[in-house]
Amino acid sequence: HDLDEALKLGDRIAIMKDGAVVQIGTPEEILTSPANDYVKEFVQDVNRTKVITASTIMKKPDAVASHKDGPAVAVRKMKEAGISSIFVSDKDRHLKGIVNIDDATRLVKEGNKNLESIIIEDVPTTSPDTSIDDLLPVAINTKYPIVVVDDNKKMLGIIVRVSVLAGILGEEGENV
Repeated sequence: HDLDEALKLGDRIAIMKDGAVVQIGTPEEILTSPANDYVKEFVQDVNRTKVITASTIMKKPDAVASHKDGPAVAVRKMKEAGISSIFVSDKDRHLKGIVNIDDATRLVKEGNKNLESIIIEDVPTTSPDTSIDDLLPVAINTKYPIVVVDDNKKMLGIIVRVSVLAGILGEEGENV
């Protein structure tokens, strides 16, 4: 059978060896957590970009600012996390946008206490079930992480470029 096609279309897949089931799971489970070396070898040439999804490679953001936080709080959170931009959400974690360190620092120097004027709303978003294949063009062309959101625009996680590359290489759970 065409393994790439089966993994792309199937909800649950069974891998058999010598008439015995070796592993049953979703295509992503089989690719990301093969039961043994036989399964790992069996799926090694699969085009992972069509099977692995955003939910598998996303991570929790290092820090998130509330839309009610002032620029000083945003700057402090960025410094603590060692990042140069921070996502902004409302109290229910609905994405508002992103703020960068330069703009937040400028507001602090100006004595401005409101983040609203510097929130960049045009940030890339995706659903949890988007394949790496569909994320590649976005990851290549964005300067910000891609935000994984549900249907109500609630933040579920973020995807940084290196996570897309790691997903292609089969290193989802490893530190790249």
